[in-house]
Amino acid sequence: MFNDLEKEIKRLNGQSVSVPIESDEKGYIDKECPSAECKFIFKVNKADWANIFKDEAVWCPFCRHEAPAKQWFTTEQVKHAKAEVFTVVKGIIHNTLKSRAEKFNRSQTRNGFFTISIEVKGGVKRTYPIPVKAAESMRLEIQCEKCQSRFAVIGSAYFCPACGHNSVVRTFSDSLRKITAKKDSIHIIRKTLIESAGKDEAELVCRSLLESCILDGVVAFQKYCEGLYNRFGEAPFNSFQRLDQGSSLWRSAIQKGYSAWLSDPELAALNILYQKRHILAHNEGIVDSRYLEKSGDVAYKEGQRIVVSETDIDILVSTLDKLSKGIKEMCDNI
Repeated sequence: MFNDLEKEIKRLNGQSVSVPIESDEKGYIDKECPSAECKFIFKVNKADWANIFKDEAVWCPFCRHEAPAKQWFTTEQVKHAKAEVFTVVKGIIHNTLKSRAEKFNRSQTRNGFFTISIEVKGGVKRTYPIPVKAAESMRLEIQCEKCQSRFAVIGSAYFCPACGHNSVVRTFSDSLRKITAKKDSIHIIRKTLIESAGKDEAELVCRSLLESCILDGVVAFQKYCEGLYNRFGEAPFNSFQRLDQGSSLWRSAIQKGYSAWLSDPELAALNILYQKRHILAHNEGIVDSRYLEKSGDVAYKEGQRIVVSETDIDILVSTLDKLSKGIKEMCDNI
């Protein structure tokens, strides 16, 4: 009996147990960045994983860490697989013992003074793995404009996991979405901080968050323009942080400047926001003569500190969205 068990154990040596991974209701399977600093969770379309993704390299949509395809199992998938392998091996050993015990018992004669029988307790154990269940579907579904692979994330994605492509259009769209989400969360954050840290702390944090929205928006639009402008040459350093210079560059490249998509009042409002960003970044938000001259903002006097409102953020997002779409349409038609 135990010789048979020893043979079965030897047979298992070097054998593999395949644990299936279920896809969610939309056909996506879970993946996790293997970088210890990232561990970003995302999903990829199961068919695309088989047909588009390459074994030698997959990229993290968030940090662009690169690793072979076999390294992208999630922590939960690995944990489940280990438990299933143990269950399968335990089941094979159990069933082998039970089978050999039944064979031994049938071989015993029953006409003597006593008989020997062997009992293996427990029911028949599983010798097949149960698939790993998929996590809930993710809201943001993306298709790479370069390789057409489909993937899904929570929050933001900057790179295609199949080819590593960085889409400036998608990245900019995500940036505007994050800015709006940050602005829309101010009231909840203020209320929570007042209850936990007091009014002073709440006001400091919320003001800082609103001011960071302007900084984020200007930098995001700069990166967007630089990405699209590359086909026309290298733009001067930080030129797209300056409205006049950026508009002039686009007018030379695609025959249209910012006034093609924004009205005079919109351009004036956006110029004030750009100057607010500059004064926040370089003068702690304190108004100087240079700000007054360049912005045309009559709401302040020299020495005051600027105030950023939620309306400012709405204007920033709206005008930058208009500009980005207009520029992209012209670039696509050239």
